[in-house]
Amino acid sequence: MAKIFTTIFIFSLLSLELRAQSDSEREILKFQKELNEEYSNPKTSPLPKKNVKKFEGHDFFPVDLKYRVKAMLSLTPDAVFFKMQTSTNQPRDHRIYAMASFSINENKYELPLYQSSDLMKTEEYKDYLFLPFTDLTNGEETYPSGRYIGLRIPKEGNEIIIDFNQAYNPYCAYSSSYSCPIVPRENDLNVAILAGVKFQKKK
Repeated sequence: MAKIFTTIFIFSLLSLELRAQSDSEREILKFQKELNEEYSNPKTSPLPKKNVKKFEGHDFFPVDLKYRVKAMLSLTPDAVFFKMQTSTNQPRDHRIYAMASFSINENKYELPLYQSSDLMKTEEYKDYLFLPFTDLTNGEETYPSGRYIGLRIPKEGNEIIIDFNQAYNPYCAYSSSYSCPIVPRENDLNVAILAGVKFQKKK
């Protein structure tokens, strides 16, 4: 009888783990679908008009849940706003909301998560966190200047999920008419993040 209960318990745990993986993968695929829809829609696309009709979808790394990490947050309530530089030399006010600590391949990393002064004043984005980052893929598989991830402040606790599978390119990767935050040096990762959006070099 004990063996039966043990088997059922293990099976239940495996089922829960598989379901969690499946939910995570669905969330990533939903992100990819919505990003492609944004870029293919003339009303929302950051692409130059002449390129919207040619757009056939982003090139993504294969989904890899290794790059979906649980990070511990160390809040920085006394952080002051600073001028985050942009591609058009029009700095924007940001502050560090927290330091996020996580592991990839058993190596530990820490990145600042930022709040925008402008977005904090809006109802829709008052809990928005901005994570820009660079990594060892930049200039090869990914955009040379780095990528971004959008997050939300956890409703409770000091943990947050950072899913690098949902990393996207700045609009500046596609048009010079945009003003994009430049990734701070503190947000450089000494690891190849083989997840999220790739970037095709112009020929």
